[in-house]
This record gives sequence, C-alpha cells and structure tokens, in this order.
Amino acid sequence: MRCGIALGSNIEDRLEHLRLGKLALEKLHCGSEPPLVSTIYETEPVDCAPDTPAYLNAVMEIEYDGQPVVLLDLLHQIENSMGRPSKRPRNAPRTIDLDILYAGNLTLHNDEIIIPHPRLHLRRFVLQPLSEIRPDLVLPGYQDSIGTLLENLPLEPAVQPYGSF
Repeated sequence: MRCGIALGSNIEDRLEHLRLGKLALEKLHCGSEPPLVSTIYETEPVDCAPDTPAYLNAVMEIEYDGQPVVLLDLLHQIENSMGRPSKRPRNAPRTIDLDILYAGNLTLHNDEIIIPHPRLHLRRFVLQPLSEIRPDLVLPGYQDSIGTLLENLPLEPAVQPYGSF
C-alpha cells in the first residue's frame, strides 16, 4: 500500500539528516513505481519552546507491503539509529522525525498508532510538501483533498521552499 511519511529535522546538519532519512525510507520502498518525494521546506517551529531552531520538512510516499504498526517500528528504529532518543519531551529538537501520515485507505486508532495522522490537516509544514506530490488525495475521514485542506489553512506559521534532496 502507498504510505505517506513526513520527515523533519531541526538539529544541524538538518539537510544531511533529511537526506539520510530519505535514503532509509527508500530501502523500505518495495513498489515498481518510484517513491514520490517533495522538495524540502524550512518551517517555523510549531508548539515548541522559545528559541527552538527552524525545521526542514519534506514528505515521501513509499510502497510498503507490511502492517502500518510494523512500519512505525521501523521508522522508530531509523530515528534511533540517527540519534533521536526514544524517550524525549514532546516537540523537543530532533535529528530526525518520521511520521506516518497515511497508509492507503486505512483508518487506525489505537494505543500504538493513529492513521491518518491526527493533526495532518492542521499543519502547513505537512500539507505544503504533501500537496506537491499528492494534491488530489482525499484521506479516509476527510471530505477535502490535500490541496483544498492546504488552501484553507492560514499562511502562518511560515513555510518557505528550501531546496531539493
């Protein structure tokens, strides 16, 4: 199934951390079609402590044949291998953050995982790159496409194009 994954980093070298995260996600991809990859955006921190460094964010869509909870475990392993501790304060600075945004047409809500991501529709730093690769996607439980959800968000906090991988 096609799975959308958000990538974020706000600890130097942010770009290198995103590149390593992208490479790790490419190894999980099993489809004949290539993964979809957005450009990179620099974003103001959301719900973070004052003086938190800006983030670099991107979105990838990969083909994954396993269960979403297994994918989540694999993402946590990648984060840990890149120096992100498993126990951390909420919204603390991070070398890499990998979040499952959606997994095909699945809707899951349990103690381990919530799909689609519960705050996806509120976050420009997710919707902006996602709209680049899947603007017409309508997720389970939503009436509007990703592009329409993005249009309905305020322009702040700022999300600026940064570059590509």
